[in-house]
Amino acid sequence: MLIHSVYFWLKPELTPEQLTDFERGLQFLRTIETVHAAYIGIPAASDRPVVDAGYTYALVFDLGDQQGHDAYQEHPIHLAFVEKFKPYWTQIKVYDVI
Repeated sequence: MLIHSVYFWLKPELTPEQLTDFERGLQFLRTIETVHAAYIGIPAASDRPVVDAGYTYALVFDLGDQQGHDAYQEHPIHLAFVEKFKPYWTQIKVYDVI
């Protein structure tokens, strides 16, 4: 199993329409064949000092294995997502776990 987690810090000046478009883009990533399970959301209201809730959106995908991960990274839907939405974020962090 390979779990791919991505945390996005979006620009604060994005319009509601841009945020909706970004959310739709995240949801469309779920359609990539190597995504076995998908979780997309915003920070939970966890008020503990060890919780980093500074991000805007997160996605957590089970990509199966390294081959699934590599196919996901090169998939046209993923590449289009990055190309379109890269201007929307100030930072991303990626954590891949096996």
